[in-house]
Amino acid sequence: MEHLATMLAGIFVSSIVVIYIAGRVFAGKALAPIAAVNDQVDRITTQDLHLRVNEGISNEQDEITRLARTFNRMLERLEDGFETQRTFVSNASHELRTPLTATIGELQVLLNREREPAAYREGLASVLYELQQLKLLINNLLDLTQTNSGNTEEIRLDELLWEVREALAPDQRLRVHITLGELPEEADQLEIKGNRQLLSRALVNLLDNALKYSPENQPVEVQFNYRHGQRQIRVQDHGIGIGEKELPQIFQPFFRADNARAVTGHGVGLPLARKIVQLHGGELRISSQLGAGTLAEVVF
Repeated sequence: MEHLATMLAGIFVSSIVVIYIAGRVFAGKALAPIAAVNDQVDRITTQDLHLRVNEGISNEQDEITRLARTFNRMLERLEDGFETQRTFVSNASHELRTPLTATIGELQVLLNREREPAAYREGLASVLYELQQLKLLINNLLDLTQTNSGNTEEIRLDELLWEVREALAPDQRLRVHITLGELPEEADQLEIKGNRQLLSRALVNLLDNALKYSPENQPVEVQFNYRHGQRQIRVQDHGIGIGEKELPQIFQPFFRADNARAVTGHGVGLPLARKIVQLHGGELRISSQLGAGTLAEVVF
């Protein structure tokens, strides 16, 4: 009993030391996989987005493995986003350079020597055309990157179709044939809430593509239907069509099929139309057969 207090104190101190050392050892082993994940993530930069975290750091299917998989999924999304951005900037630079190069070349030819007034007028008309194409491209790029759904209102889709048709050039307007199919009993079922200007732009792009890639003597058939609570707009042309291999890429900005390169365009209209339709809760589907035409279907 005389030495009991000393013994208890010694045992207490010794136990604290043993628990501390054991705790450090076991905690180190338990946290080692997390430290390994941190080290791997620290090594990944914007130039190394192709790298992935090792999902086998922990031998068990625990929270650490789930954390590694979550990091990898995030890296995949970031890599796709950066790649899309790089492609967009590269293609945009190329498309912007083309009309500028043509304009500069035309002006250099005009200034090279004295010419007749008719030659100057012809050259200036060519420059004006290239500048108009440049303006159209810049407007499409701004719309593609800054699309928003401000100024929403109730829009009758059937009425909007006729407004879009009237906005076309007179010679092109005659080629657009609108047919109303199944309609609901209540007219307000044809309405959706959205931005009239943006929706008009999307439909104009679809009609413009159908007209542009079809022979001048071929009509473009537009059909509007209301089925099972869905509002459907179908734009059918009988033009050059799109190849099966190229069809999955048509919604990439600036992509143009090989058989479409002879027609003036920038490859921005379809991606912009799809973005606007999705912004309004709809879906844009494209089906096509090479040499037989293309069907664009918008469903709200």
